[in-house]
This record gives sequence, structure tokens and C-alpha cells, in this order.
Amino acid sequence: MGDVFNSKGLDKIAKAHRKSTAGRKAEKRKVADKKKRGIDLHDGTGNSAKTHEFSTRKAKARAHRASERAQRRLHAPRVEAAVVDASPPPLVVVVQGPHGVGCSTIIQSLVKHYTRHTLKDVAGPVTVVAGKKRRITFIECPDDLPGMIDAAKVADLVLLAVDGSFGFEMETFEFLNILQTHGFPKVMGVMTHLDGFKDSKRLKKTKKRLKQRFWSEVYDGAKLFYLSGLGAGDRYPRREVLNLARFISVAKTRPLSWRLAHPYVVADRIEDVTDPALVAADPT
Repeated sequence: MGDVFNSKGLDKIAKAHRKSTAGRKAEKRKVADKKKRGIDLHDGTGNSAKTHEFSTRKAKARAHRASERAQRRLHAPRVEAAVVDASPPPLVVVVQGPHGVGCSTIIQSLVKHYTRHTLKDVAGPVTVVAGKKRRITFIECPDDLPGMIDAAKVADLVLLAVDGSFGFEMETFEFLNILQTHGFPKVMGVMTHLDGFKDSKRLKKTKKRLKQRFWSEVYDGAKLFYLSGLGAGDRYPRREVLNLARFISVAKTRPLSWRLAHPYVVADRIEDVTDPALVAADPT
């Protein structure tokens, strides 16, 4: 097909060979030609001249990495150890979840673990001693929107209670949105009502599905605990509560920029100290 013949005869005329202008062999010929002509392929530093060519993609990547480093330096300053008071404020742990998911039972089980006392009813904030210089205040988040906003403002650590037999509910997503508005403290998930699963394969698939959804809503790698059915005293098993309490006791929280700009006060108890005689004299 590529042969050329003479018009006067059938003598075949050979076609000249064309060297390739691209590819590995062509690049080798170009390098050899430059060496033959005495052209220096490298600068004084020993780097190829192609190294100094401007790349838009690499420039964007360098700018992105520089901005990320600058943002990491913008963390709120931590208080120096020498300035810390001998009795630091307690760690505020907010337990949030829909009605009936077991928030009160989680607090009662944790209080039993720390104090060896049975708490019959969670009527307000409960403060326990977790170490020599560590106190923890448990607050059960109300179901109403104002209560969620108040709890999000003061929470150092949030325990999101999720019904494993039902899944995530609207209250959980609303509270996560409120947390994002108020600095987003550290969040851990607690999955309850797992004793209703009789099939182990179905339980395993449910755990995996809810964990992936929890990571997508919070962040990848967020800690998620599993609490099975209630045991003696209408509390969760001791081993599972011990695992949860261990993570709460060693949890380290960084100061939030939003929290530093919006100070708050948590009132454990309000007590009227007015003289009863004055109250009897002037009831108004």
C-alpha cells in the first residue's frame, strides 16, 4: 500500500524513512543532539531546566497547603499549666437524644459507676468526681429547641444517644446543626436498644450502617459506643458503662473560639436565702 511505482515501468521506487518526532526514541535523539552540540541540559544546581517551569496546578496545591497550615495555627490558645486553678471547672457532658432513647438511663448508669450510688431520678445537672483534679457534670438535654440551644452553648462533650432499632431521628439532626452554630464541641455517639435484634448478622449490618451515617454527619472516625439491653437495676451492663466512662474520663477538649467570645454560667441550683420573716411581712 505504501510503495511508489515509476509511471514508465514497474520499477519500485524506495520511499525515504521518516524518523519519529515524538516518543522515547525521539527524546533520546534530542538529548544526544544537544550533547553533541555542547548544550548544557542542567543548570548550576544540577536540576533539569524543566524543573523551573511554572505549573498552575502545583502552585494551587502549594497555596492550598499554606492556607491549611495558617488555619491550623488559628486554634484558640490553651491556658498555661502554671495558671490553671487547683480546682478547675468540671467537664460539662450533655446527653442528648429523642424521647425514650435512654438518656436518663445513661446518666444513671454513669453516676452509679463513678459514685457507687443509685440515682433514682435525673432532676437537673449531676456533678461527680472522676479523679483528683477531674469533675464531670452530666446534663440531660431537653427535647425542646430552646433547651437544645442552651445545652449546645455550655457543652464540652456531647453524648448523642441513638435508638439502634429505629435509627437517627429529626431531633439528632437538629441538635447537630445547633452544635455547628455554637462552635461544635467534641461529639461521641451512644447506640442503645440493641437487645431487640435476635439475628446477629442483622445486628452487625445495622451497626455498620448507623456507624457510616454517624461518621458522615459528624466526622470520620467519631467514637461510637454500643449499649445492649438493660441489666440488674434497670441499668446498662457494667463492662459497657466502664468502657464509656473510661473515654469520658480521659477526654481532652480544646477551648473553642466561639466559647471564648460568648462566656456563659451554668447554675446547678437556685436557692432563695431571703429571711422567712421578711417574706412573711411582705409576700410581694
